[in-house]
Amino acid sequence: MLYILLSICCSIIVSVMLKLAKRYHIDVYQAVVWNYSMAIFLSWLFLKPKLVNLSGAPIVNYTLLGLLLPLLFIIIGISIKQSGIVRTDIAQRLSLLIPIMAAFLLFGEKGNLLKSIGILTGFAAILCTIPWKQSGMVRKVAANAWLYLLMVFVGMGLIDVLFKQIAAFKSVSYGTSLFIVFVLAFLFSLAGLVYQVAAKKMKFSWPHILIGWVLGAANFGNILFYIKAHKALASQPSTVFSAMNIGVIVFGALIGLIIFKEKLSLLNKAGILIAIIAVVILSIS
Repeated sequence: MLYILLSICCSIIVSVMLKLAKRYHIDVYQAVVWNYSMAIFLSWLFLKPKLVNLSGAPIVNYTLLGLLLPLLFIIIGISIKQSGIVRTDIAQRLSLLIPIMAAFLLFGEKGNLLKSIGILTGFAAILCTIPWKQSGMVRKVAANAWLYLLMVFVGMGLIDVLFKQIAAFKSVSYGTSLFIVFVLAFLFSLAGLVYQVAAKKMKFSWPHILIGWVLGAANFGNILFYIKAHKALASQPSTVFSAMNIGVIVFGALIGLIIFKEKLSLLNKAGILIAIIAVVILSIS
């Protein structure tokens, strides 16, 4: 369980850093770029990628992930700024509904009643955690906030599906695939940074390299400890799955409410509880 706790802590650190970005005038894009340079170094150090016999490797999946990862990182940063850590963490964790539905629709997996209940419960949690605004007797969604939460939900789900397809490709180790994806994510995001600096749309900042490295260490730590948790509890994957997702939702909620004083309605708080129930049902199913 130590690995699960460490993975949860790393995930929360990433969210907190993104939450503090505006307060300390941190350019999230530049931090995200250098985050991937640290991820490359740490994956080379800990995952020992073997860059041989890559013929037939899922290059399309690698490329899509290389584009989606930095893009979604930035969207998560915006979502945390607009909707807070609590709602954004729930959107990320409930994105597991997308690969579950993809398993039914794309990969021919047979569903059951419990999974169907879990999926419906998950969508109910999402509706409850949307930052609604009261306007007389009519509820209105806070401007743009719901859109970024939706993009986090869908984006994380698509990334999960792509990673699952990569994991199914047995001729290349998962560690090697992760390394390749991090390299591509760094190159794509670095190209965007160079363009924006050259076009004078952004001013390059040296301190962001160090900030990005800290962010990258936490981001990679989340992945590494999650993998180690699955290896340590190989016979209990549902325990790892549920503990990780519930842990992030609960700790994220505590951090958001206590430290950052995020305001949640009674409906939003109910959404946190429903999200936990959905994760439990899906892990059991």
